[in-house]
Amino acid sequence: MSETIEERIARVTFTDDGLVAAVVQQWDTREVLMLAWMDAEALRRTLTEGRATYWSRSRREYWRKGDTSGHIQIVRGARLDCDGDAVLLEVDQVGVACHTGTRTCFDADDLDPAVGSQP
Repeated sequence: MSETIEERIARVTFTDDGLVAAVVQQWDTREVLMLAWMDAEALRRTLTEGRATYWSRSRREYWRKGDTSGHIQIVRGARLDCDGDAVLLEVDQVGVACHTGTRTCFDADDLDPAVGSQP
């Protein structure tokens, strides 16, 4: 017997604020697109509707990715990490993922471009 959505959500370890980090990845290329936050209701909506929904910490409201921009995220899979305190969303990103207009939020400058370089 497979788990219900409520049983899956119950396995998540939320912060004291009731949130869990969601790392968002393009499902086929594995490109990391963005990081967002979810509470239990955002996760529930995401798992039941098949569209990524997040909790905006600054606006204190739900936002379904793409409702205003058209840059939607169709959920292809969701995984919980080994500690249960982070979610990996595998999505089909339509358009750009970042609010700055770039494909990924991680297109910005490296923190340290020397990391990983040969001496």
